[in-house]
Amino acid sequence: MCGIAGFLGEFDPKLLNEMEPVISHRGPDDVGIEYISESGLGLIHRRLSIIDLSNLGHQPMWDTTHTVCIVFNGEIFNYKELREELLEAGHPFYSHSDTEVLLQLYLRDGKSMLSHLNGMYAFALWDTRNSTLFVARDGVGVKPMYYAETPQGFLFASEMKALLKIPQLDRSLNLEAIHYYLTYLWCPAPHTVLSNVQKLEPGHALLVHQGTIQNHWQFYELPYDQPVAKLSETDAVEQTQFYIKQAVERQMIADVPVGAFLSGGLDSSSIVAFAQKHRPQQRMQCYTIGFKDDSFQQEGMADDLPYAKQVAQHLDVDLHTVEVGSDMVDELKTMLYHLDEPQADPAPLNALFICRLANKHGLKVLLSGAGGDDIFTGYRRHYALMQEKYWDWLPSVLRSSLGFAARGFPSSNPWGRRISRAFQYAHHNGDERIASYFHWMDANLQQSLYGPQMRKVVESLPFSSPLVRSLSGLPPTVLPLNRMLYLEGKHFLADHNLNYTDKMSMAAGVEVRVPLLDPDLIAFAARLPLEFKQQGTIGKWIFKKAMEPYLPTGAIYRPKTGFGVPLRHWLRHDLNAIVEDVLSPSSLSNRGLFDVTGVQHLLYLDKQGRVDGTYPLFALMCVELWCRIFLDGTL
Repeated sequence: MCGIAGFLGEFDPKLLNEMEPVISHRGPDDVGIEYISESGLGLIHRRLSIIDLSNLGHQPMWDTTHTVCIVFNGEIFNYKELREELLEAGHPFYSHSDTEVLLQLYLRDGKSMLSHLNGMYAFALWDTRNSTLFVARDGVGVKPMYYAETPQGFLFASEMKALLKIPQLDRSLNLEAIHYYLTYLWCPAPHTVLSNVQKLEPGHALLVHQGTIQNHWQFYELPYDQPVAKLSETDAVEQTQFYIKQAVERQMIADVPVGAFLSGGLDSSSIVAFAQKHRPQQRMQCYTIGFKDDSFQQEGMADDLPYAKQVAQHLDVDLHTVEVGSDMVDELKTMLYHLDEPQADPAPLNALFICRLANKHGLKVLLSGAGGDDIFTGYRRHYALMQEKYWDWLPSVLRSSLGFAARGFPSSNPWGRRISRAFQYAHHNGDERIASYFHWMDANLQQSLYGPQMRKVVESLPFSSPLVRSLSGLPPTVLPLNRMLYLEGKHFLADHNLNYTDKMSMAAGVEVRVPLLDPDLIAFAARLPLEFKQQGTIGKWIFKKAMEPYLPTGAIYRPKTGFGVPLRHWLRHDLNAIVEDVLSPSSLSNRGLFDVTGVQHLLYLDKQGRVDGTYPLFALMCVELWCRIFLDGTL
């Protein structure tokens, strides 16, 4: 796990020294900078040493013939098997790093090397034979990659803040992206908050020549276009156990100790169970969150700690608890700085606090249970989608009435909020309705928040959202639940969960791995019959059955709880001063993005309990705070 950045074009080489410190937290163990004047190529690498801890793992790394050079962020979990193949074919190695495997694999296979990789990665590889830069990002998007084309040439980095060190970079806001941050709380790739910066989409690659992108292609797609398998319950349980066990064992590879998140829920507990079983001689170090005050329970959030303790005792692992409370709000600006994007979710603070403690204990690698809900089901929207059969036969006018009636449910009550969201877009059909489950507020209310320029941009957008456009690439035979799971993986995971997991962990100098997103496991889960995923109110049904021999029943069938914080309470108390400042009429008028009257009306409706404006208001705050940090430099 590392940080990478660089450029190809007519840039001042001194800018490499400006970009490098911005990503230094991603790799505290080593730094490498290379500049090739005749090509205009600059490469930066910050190293977190995990595989081959010797100096032979230093990057930028050249092959033995000085033909190709790479900067690489991530891990290749099947690198040992690939190394053996390459050795047998006569390829020379001077290190035991997975980075050198990438170099030799490219010399053998060229761009088609990507089809052989099982890992989480983003890299930029320079080929002296044709003066091209080959840039790629792993299929699920575990590792980030930002890039920009400018009149001076091509820029790339693990974190967008490194690109902002280039004076020539256009800093114009992408108003379409800001609309998406309010709609979803995150922004679908390739858009970012800046018009001239893009996220390389998961499973995509670029070829850059003389500072210009010559080729951009997709090499991996989430496998939801395959037919549903015919499996017995017994076979499905056994295969679920096999693929999860295999994924965990693959991702245990490291030359340093490996720890884990442990919330006491199914996903993280399963990862820890198989990890401890794989290395019984090493007592695993696990980390969880505990509450200092009752603000969490006041918002209906279940305390993970009792479940985590139960699982830790059952599996005989060490459990370390991070006590969190309202003092977390002091880290809000730190969170936004490291996120790079104005994602309106404070849950990343939990990951940041856990990774800080792990780092203090000397751990560089943690396993996470992220992805279980996204491939096996588990979110409330999955259950809501499966319940549509009871009402989607109604005529459109009646479904519209149903949505209108649902808006009247009290937002102060968790069940009221859930019912309102479930039926808010009942009048839509097909993919439009599937995509609408990811929306956070009524479209008309959202429009009222926009200033004239924002409103003009949003009105000119195509009717279909980026999520609907993504679904249009799937065959019509793909069932609705799998279509939603496709969106979970392609967007919600890559653009939200994985982005914050990477940024928060790397801010603390820790690598987080996600075994439940192993490509073989994803392909297996995509083939499962729907009744093995969501069975009535039970999400991840087959996953839960598969783990019954390994985990306490209470941990497997515990109520679903999110990895969150009491944001509603914070906005009314601990963050109230920031709310009044950031969303004040003067602040809104100065920025010009949002309508003063519209925002004040939303604040009023939220205080009256007529709408739940918590996350939309937080999204407005995050956009303004991001601008202050990265554009104004005032925070």
